[in-house]
Amino acid sequence: MHGKEKTSKPKYMDSTQDLSTRVEDLLNRLKLEEKIALFRGEDMWKTTPIDRLGIPSFGMTDGPLGVAYHSSNKGKRTRFPATIALAATWNKDLAFKMGQAMGKETKLAGRHQILGPGVNIIRSPLCGRNFEYLSEDPILSSNIAAEIVKGIQSENVASCIKHYVTNNSETKRMKISSEIDERALFEIYIKNYMRIIKKADPWGLMVCYNKINGTYGAENQYILSNILRDQLGFTGHIVSDWGAAQRTSGAAACLKAGLNLEMPGNLLSRVYKTKKVKRALENDKLTIKDIDNTLKPLLRTFLRVGLFKKRNLSSKKILDIKEHQEIARKVSEEGMVLLKNSSSFLPVDLNKIKKIAILGPNMKKKFGKPYYGGSSAVVPPFEITPYEGIKKYVSDKAEIVSEPGSADIVFLIVGLDHGGHFLLNLILKREGDTEGSDRSSYQLPEDQQHLIRETIQKNPNTVIILVAGSPIDVSDWFDDVPAILNAWYPGMMGGTALARILFGEISPSGKLPVTYPKKLQDHPAHKNTRRFPGDLDEMKIYYDEGIYVGYRYFDKEGVDPFFPFGFGLSYTEFTLSNLQLDLKEVHENEKFTVSLDIKNIGKRSGAEVIQVYIGDNKCSIDRPLKELQAFEKVYLKPGELKRVSFTLDDSAFKFYSEKEQKFIAEPGIFTIWVGTSSRDLPLSVELEYKSSS
Repeated sequence: MHGKEKTSKPKYMDSTQDLSTRVEDLLNRLKLEEKIALFRGEDMWKTTPIDRLGIPSFGMTDGPLGVAYHSSNKGKRTRFPATIALAATWNKDLAFKMGQAMGKETKLAGRHQILGPGVNIIRSPLCGRNFEYLSEDPILSSNIAAEIVKGIQSENVASCIKHYVTNNSETKRMKISSEIDERALFEIYIKNYMRIIKKADPWGLMVCYNKINGTYGAENQYILSNILRDQLGFTGHIVSDWGAAQRTSGAAACLKAGLNLEMPGNLLSRVYKTKKVKRALENDKLTIKDIDNTLKPLLRTFLRVGLFKKRNLSSKKILDIKEHQEIARKVSEEGMVLLKNSSSFLPVDLNKIKKIAILGPNMKKKFGKPYYGGSSAVVPPFEITPYEGIKKYVSDKAEIVSEPGSADIVFLIVGLDHGGHFLLNLILKREGDTEGSDRSSYQLPEDQQHLIRETIQKNPNTVIILVAGSPIDVSDWFDDVPAILNAWYPGMMGGTALARILFGEISPSGKLPVTYPKKLQDHPAHKNTRRFPGDLDEMKIYYDEGIYVGYRYFDKEGVDPFFPFGFGLSYTEFTLSNLQLDLKEVHENEKFTVSLDIKNIGKRSGAEVIQVYIGDNKCSIDRPLKELQAFEKVYLKPGELKRVSFTLDDSAFKFYSEKEQKFIAEPGIFTIWVGTSSRDLPLSVELEYKSSS
């Protein structure tokens, strides 16, 4: 009896069968109309169910700061710090934990996929969605993103890395074409995705709104098939950004390019409608094989997330999970970057002060509101503001006052904002850190600049706390304040984390994942308007800086940044020494180890990020002076010493050759630098690379 039941069970329902067998079995059972129905959404957040075969809807939710409110049945979820803050932790373990927590909450919200992490390279300080992304550097970005992906998928929930590719600004994102040369495309932007795919095998990817060299991403066969599938080996499904297929030349082009799912299933997406796909088949613009090839990756994801397993997908209205909130607090704490601390002004000793003023437009502001900042908006069950966090920490140990002149110390909390509901931002042309628009100024709003100057005049003991998701020009008042702390958007536990940093319960350990220029014109993306926001008459944005994105440009041109990539101060002090290599010569496909000692020579426990950069001493083509290749966050008690090792391979020597159309390494001498920022690299050693050719 049991034997008969086992043999009658369809293979696609049998989890003991391998994935490809199950996909083929399911594909062979689907009728043409059912196949077409599957690769276009049923509604805003779900695919069409196929009742005949027991295929439920596949549910998605926005991310990447947590499970978004609007896409998870208006539920309250853990609001994590902005993902740029996660990148500033330089902590891969913490990235995994945050991803895992988001994966768990995605399931509890009744969804199978979270649309994140956002991994666009931060090309300009003014991009409106920088707060959702990670870094200007593909190594830092991919290493952190891969751990987020692993964490999400450890819960059998699909991740969705986005927005592939060269979607590095918001201005006219639906129409604009990113004009970029082949080497820059691969060496900076594709490399980021390539490494994430190799390290974490993401089950989903979202294609961008914009064109790449004249062709929309959703119908760009070179980008989606030739590169993503054939060269990078991507095995997941490709979903359009919401409505991104609508401006393309049609169903045949998108299907042949490799777009597996058009979303959403309403007026925003009408390309994969049944009649249009059938017409393309009748006109010999498509074949059944094209349809099947499009559907296979999507079916693979259905099986990977256990879509056919009985799972309670009822969405819980409120997720108040202490363990996840502690992860959010930890990310916030480790991501905060101490930018200035003259004469060890911080941390504040509560035994030595009596009155504290907490001021500024962001002191009581709550950012977890529906659609605030765009699709990433997460509404938490509660949100601890900077004012609440500091006040609770201080308790009765000091008096909170409103007049800066009467305080012993002022915490002035300024920065940016999401502006409001992102659709209203577009209509009213409000700027900030928000989807759909970019900033026009590198400076803080003038009223905040005035507030800073006025407060400093009344009380020079003013600590500036920046709450924002993008670099900000601090040059006007940098010399006039004793301390500056960048708190990013610190999430629902941000006020608690901020207080623990300010009063010295923990030492700041965040490092900048982006370069802060002294002035906007120093930045490679802002040499002219054709680079950013682009030529809006031609609808083209020109990546004329090529591979020289972020610190690579500042190094090449000898331009001093205000704060370099990788920079961040601590309440303690570290020394690096005894740099060694296990090999003096490295051959093709051979691994080598870089090791060194780090010691905490200060009086407080703390963490330091060891950063390893490599430069090619002599090359047949122009290359950056040095590029990040590895990093590790190390925790040390006062007086403690640790030996830290990095294992690298020959990819650390490679650049993209347009002539050979692949990454190659030329034989020769390379320099390895080790330090604590891109401009603080006290240790170096040379190594010879020998190729077999």
